[in-house]
This record gives sequence, structure tokens and C-alpha cells, in this order.
Amino acid sequence: MDTGTQAKWDRAARSFDLMAANGPEKRWRPAKLEVFSHMQPDARILFLALGTGLDIEAFPANCDITAIDISPNMVAKAEERMAAYTGSIRAEVMDVHDMSFADESFDQAFTSCTFCSVPDPVDGLRALYRVLKPGGELHMFEHTGSRVFPFSFMMNLMSPLASRFGPELNRDTVANVQAAGFELREVNNVFLDTVKTISAVKPQRD
Repeated sequence: MDTGTQAKWDRAARSFDLMAANGPEKRWRPAKLEVFSHMQPDARILFLALGTGLDIEAFPANCDITAIDISPNMVAKAEERMAAYTGSIRAEVMDVHDMSFADESFDQAFTSCTFCSVPDPVDGLRALYRVLKPGGELHMFEHTGSRVFPFSFMMNLMSPLASRFGPELNRDTVANVQAAGFELREVNNVFLDTVKTISAVKPQRD
């Protein structure tokens, strides 16, 4: 367990809903609804970085979801939202870099503004690759770095400070997904080139 990262997000849990529940969550809800619409009721689903459970309202009904988060404080704040979900959500405090799940345990994995904060993003994505079955799907809503000036300059400048309290701002998540072994299926820009939806798949065995 990365105790430093855990402590950072435990501290953030106190004010997370105040910062995220209104403006950002409402702004990105349509894109998140589209990403989560891929959840299948007959699939074993892994949701990475549950946080305080703000995304749960955008989940389709009657799915079987295992959620993890590195922060016990975040998971505690998510309990009421989990209880209100019309399906099954089980949450565990777990570091994506050291998941205890067996290989090929899940049919689908979903992330929401997650891989801007995972300390080693390629290693974290490889961990997701390990626990997905061959042909398993990865669906992501992520904010990333930009290739457009002046956004690229500003995000590179601000990222070291931002990462002390929350996410990094300049990750190349699309390239990281490919580096982890996934095959890209679709990448859509939601806002400029800094907010994206990404769909990928773990290749079938030959």
C-alpha cells in the first residue's frame, strides 16, 4: 500500500464533495453517462477509484460492481451512495498497484478521472490488464495533458504543484493505455484535447 498517496486522498476526502459534486460533476455527467452505459448487467465489473461515490448516480441499474479506492475515508463517505444503488456494489480499500484479485477476474473495468492520480500510471494500467479476462473491456473518462499551446505549457507548469494535493495535469493517458498492452478501440475528446473518453480491450489469446 502506498501510504503517502493514501494519506493525500484521506485528507482530500473531507472537502471532496464540496469541490467536485456541483460544477465539475454536473458538467461532465453526460460524458460519464455515455462511458458507464457500457456496463453490462451480466458482467463482472471493476470500478477503480470509487472516491466518495459521486459517479454511482451515473451507473446503469442492476450491475454487479466491485469498487476499490486507496482511501478508507473516501470509501466511508461513499457508503450511503452505495446503499442507494439499484444493483450490487462492494467496495474495498486497495491500491491498484497491489490488487489482491486473481488474474482474469473481471469482464470490464471502468475509471473516472483516475489515471491523473495513480502514481505509476502504466504500472496501474498493467494491473488492470492482469485482472481482466482476454477480450475484457476498459472504459475510461479521464482528463489528460494537452498538445495545444498555451494549455500544454500551463499544465506542465502547474502539474508539480497540483500533484501535491490532487491529480497531475499533464499525463498522456492514451499512450499509457497502449504501453500497458491494451488495444485502443475509441478515443473521443470531450473538451479540447484535455478531457477524453477512452475505450480499449485486452487482446484475446492467439
